[in-house]
Amino acid sequence: MPPEDWEQTLGAGPLLGIAAAAIALLLFLIIRLRLHAFLALILVSLVTAFATGVPAGAVVDVLTTGFGTTLGSVALLVGLGAMLGRMVETSGGAKVMADTLVRRFGEKRAPLALGVASLIFGFPIFFDAGLVVMLPIVFAVARRLGGSVLTYGLPTAGAFSVMHVFVPPHPGPVAASELLGANPGMVVLLGLVVAIPTWYVTSYLFGVWAGRRWVLPVPELLGRTSDEEAPDNPPSFGTVLGVLLLPLLLIFVNTGLNTLGTAGVVDADATWVQVARAIGSTPVALLIAVLVAAWVMGHRRGRDKTAIERLLESSLGPVCSVILITGAGGMFGAVLRASGIGAALEDALGDLGLPIIVAGFLIATILRVAQGSATVALITTAGLIEPAVASGDFSAVQLAAIVLAVAAGSVMASHVNDSGFWLVGRFFGMDVRTTLKTWTVLETLIGLMGFAIALVFFAVG
Repeated sequence: MPPEDWEQTLGAGPLLGIAAAAIALLLFLIIRLRLHAFLALILVSLVTAFATGVPAGAVVDVLTTGFGTTLGSVALLVGLGAMLGRMVETSGGAKVMADTLVRRFGEKRAPLALGVASLIFGFPIFFDAGLVVMLPIVFAVARRLGGSVLTYGLPTAGAFSVMHVFVPPHPGPVAASELLGANPGMVVLLGLVVAIPTWYVTSYLFGVWAGRRWVLPVPELLGRTSDEEAPDNPPSFGTVLGVLLLPLLLIFVNTGLNTLGTAGVVDADATWVQVARAIGSTPVALLIAVLVAAWVMGHRRGRDKTAIERLLESSLGPVCSVILITGAGGMFGAVLRASGIGAALEDALGDLGLPIIVAGFLIATILRVAQGSATVALITTAGLIEPAVASGDFSAVQLAAIVLAVAAGSVMASHVNDSGFWLVGRFFGMDVRTTLKTWTVLETLIGLMGFAIALVFFAVG
C-alpha cells in the first residue's frame, strides 16, 4: 500500500477523469481487442496506479494487496462451493431438487421459486457464498426446462444482492446503522419491506425479460452428468435440501451470536461463542458441507474414495478463471481506492446543500461507481453524513430510511471495477458487453427502486 506520509495532490476532477479513462480503456481492451479480462485488468490497474501518482515503489504492493484481499474472501468460497456443487450435480441431487421444485411450483413459476428460496437463504449468507451454493440448482432447473440460464440465474443472483445490501446482519447495513444511530430492528423490518418488492420487479420480472432477450446456454462450469452417467440411487429431496441448508444454518449461528454479543445478551469473548462463530464462518461452514456431501452423496452411495477425490479435483479447474478474474477486479478497485479518489470525492461532495437522504444516496452512488466496492461506498458515505444526521431531528423510521437510501446508492451501476460484476458474468457465461446490459442494469434498478421506497418511508416517517 502507499506510504503513510504520501498524500494525493490531484483534485477530484483529475482523479475522476483518470478513473473514467481507465474504465474506458479496460472496456476497449476486452470488448474490441478481445484481450483476456485477467490480463486487461492487471494492465489497466498498473497504468491507473502510475497515472494517479501512487509512489512507484508502492505500486506492486497496492496491486498484490488488492488482489490478495479479494481472493481471501472469494477463492475459498468459490473453490469450496464448486466442490459442493459438483457433488450435488453428479450425485443426481441437483436433478432431484430441480424436478421437485418444478413439480411443486410448475414450470412457469420455477424462476420465482428459485428467487424466493434465495431470498430466504440470503438472510444469513453473503452474496457470493449464497450464489455459489444455489448454482447447481439453477443450472439443473435451466437444463430441465430449457431457455436461457439468465431466466433462472438473474432472479437468484438478484435475491442475494437485495438481501446483502438492505438487510442486517450483512455488514454494510449493520455498520451504517451503527454510524447513523439507526435502530437495527427497524432497519431489518424496513429493509425487508424494501428488499422483497424491489427483488420482484428488478430481479424476477427483469430477469425473465432478460432471459427472453439474451438466450444463453447453461455453462459447463460445474460439469454435468449425462443420463447414462446418472446414478441409480440419487439422494432424496430432503437429503439435498439438508446438505444445502447446513452451511446456511451454521452461518446463521455465526451472525446470530455476533448480534447477541453486540447487544450484550451473550459474552462475545466466551470460548464457546468464539468456537461456534469460527465453525459458522463462511469458509468453515462450506468446508463442513463439502465433507458431509462427500459422505452422504458419495461414500454412502457406493462411490470409492478415489472416484470422489477425482470428482472433487475436477471441480476446481473450471472455476480457476472465475477466481483469478474476480481477484483482478478487486485489484482494480483497490488501485482506485488507494489513489485517494474516495477522499477527494468526500471533500468535493461533503456540502451539497441537498436533503440528507438525497445527498446520502448520491454520494454513495458516486463512490460506488468510482471505486467499485458497495460496502466501502456504504460505510464511507455513512461516516461522511454522520455529523449532519446527528445534528438533525429524525425519527426512528427516518433514520432507518436514510440507512436504506445510502445502501441503495451503494449498489448502483455494478461494472468493471466491482469484483461481483466478474463473478456473476463468469458464473452465467456472459461476456462483458452482455454483463453490462444485464447485471449492471439489474443492480442499477435495485438501487433506484430501493431509494424510491426509502424516500417514501422518510417522507411519512
